[in-house]
Amino acid sequence: MVELDDIAKAKAVALILDKKTEQALEYLSKLYGIQTPEITVGTIKRKRRTVYAVYVVQEKKIYASNSEIFYNPFVILHEYYHHIRSKLDTHKGSEKHANMYAKSFIDSYVKIAQAQKD
Repeated sequence: MVELDDIAKAKAVALILDKKTEQALEYLSKLYGIQTPEITVGTIKRKRRTVYAVYVVQEKKIYASNSEIFYNPFVILHEYYHHIRSKLDTHKGSEKHANMYAKSFIDSYVKIAQAQKD
């Protein structure tokens, strides 16, 4: 899998925070060389009240439970991790790994933002 640098990760987070979530997913997918997943606000049966978002492999789609979640970088990047793993076929990917992936993006964003303040 491609290893992204702090600048690329921070850019993806900034796009999501700027309410450009689709653009962030397109940007990341281009870097990874994979198809961009669809993303929508909505739910799926049996997951309506239990999760903030879900990635459905068969549909290649991320469902965010509401518009606030649609612009939440941690949740979106967590679900995007599941998309990457399904596309690169390395393994399904655990929730722990998806959380670590999303956290690395947030950490990079904070690091870049802090460096710009100093």
